[in-house]
Amino acid sequence: MQKDALPALRGERIEKLDPRFLTTLRDHVHRTLRAAILSGRFGANERVNERQLADQLGVSTTPIKEALRQLETEGLVEALPRRGVLIRFNSGWAEEMILARAALESMIAHLAAKRISKTEADTLEAIVVQMKTATAAGSPDELIALNETFHDQIHVSSRCAYLARMIERQQFYDASIRRVIHSDPQERDKALSEHAAIAAAIISGNSDKAERVMRDHVVRSGETYLKIVFEKNEDI
Repeated sequence: MQKDALPALRGERIEKLDPRFLTTLRDHVHRTLRAAILSGRFGANERVNERQLADQLGVSTTPIKEALRQLETEGLVEALPRRGVLIRFNSGWAEEMILARAALESMIAHLAAKRISKTEADTLEAIVVQMKTATAAGSPDELIALNETFHDQIHVSSRCAYLARMIERQQFYDASIRRVIHSDPQERDKALSEHAAIAAAIISGNSDKAERVMRDHVVRSGETYLKIVFEKNEDI
C-alpha cells in the first residue's frame, strides 16, 4: 500500500457532526472520537485538547468530556493530573483487537454454517454476487457497505446475539480506512476471494472450514490495517 494513498487521513482529523445526530449527541461524539483514535489519527501518548476537539466537531465541551470519560473506561485514553487526556491506543492494542475479532467472527461463522436457513443462504449468496459486481466496477463505497451487509448477514444466520454484541467492541476500522483498503485493486480481489470462500463454506454447512477461512480473512485484513495505520509489517 502506497503511503501517498492516504490523502483522506492527512487533512482534518474529524469531520463536523451531521445536525441530524444532535438528539443522541453524546453517543455520536463518542463513536466519532473512537473511530478517529482507532484509525490512527492520533498518535500513542498524544495529548488531546478538549476545546480543539469541540471546535472541530462543532459542539460544546460537555459531550467531549463525556465521550472522553467513556473512552477512558475502554482504555483508549487516560486522564492524568496536570497532563490532560493522553491517547493510549497503539499497535499492540490494535493487534489484540484484531485477534479478538478474528476469534469472535470465526466462531460466529462456525455457528452460521450449522444454523443458516435456505432463505438466509440465498441472501448471503446474492450479497457475494453484488460484491463481484462492485469489485469489477472498482467501487470502494459500495464495497464498504456490502462488506458490512455480508458480516451482518452472517451474524443473523448464526443466531449469536451475545457474540454479535461482544464484537461491537472489536470494530477497529472506519470508513476512511476501509476506503483506502478498497481503493487498492489487489486488496479488492483478495477480499472478494475470501468473502466468496467464507460464504461457500457457510452455505455448504462446513462449519470447520467456515471458522478457518473467516479467521484467516480477519487476520489478513487486520495486517493490512496495521500497515496502513502504523506502517507495521510484522505478521500477527
